[in-house]
Amino acid sequence: MKATRYVCILIVALGPIVGTRSAVAQVPPHAPGTICFTPRFWCWANPPGVPGSACWCPTPYGLVPGQRG
Repeated sequence: MKATRYVCILIVALGPIVGTRSAVAQVPPHAPGTICFTPRFWCWANPPGVPGSACWCPTPYGLVPGQRG
């Protein structure tokens, strides 16, 4: 019975950590508006701009829209 309680507590505690977006976890320190966030990855915003404004990340398949952060 105690083991089940500890497993439940562990699952609840680790849920937010596992559920976070992996792309956000790998973002280096940066000035606001210099990184472009897409749904799956990030890139350096070129040119930098106002946080929250539209930007695009280049890929081999074309540009992917994102938002500066």
